[in-house]
Amino acid sequence: HRGLLASGGGTADRTIKFWNTNSGAVLNSVDTGSQVCSLLWSKHQRELCSSHGFSENQLILWKYPTMTKIQEFKGHTARVLHMDQSP
Repeated sequence: HRGLLASGGGTADRTIKFWNTNSGAVLNSVDTGSQVCSLLWSKHQRELCSSHGFSENQLILWKYPTMTKIQEFKGHTARVLHMDQSP
């Protein structure tokens, strides 16, 4: 989507926010329940993956734009700071 920016909040905020880059307006805000460390858009689907820290240390795969959880991946014992996508 042109003009769309996604950002993730820290331990106190815990949200993924979607912004209109032209107007600066917040389009949507989703409480994830834990610190958002990174975001990665799918190259082939309308999906977004978020990585988290306190308190769950999980990955969440979201369906965009509904932001419905598709899957949660748990097992990390500390913050998941970075992600990458296979080609």
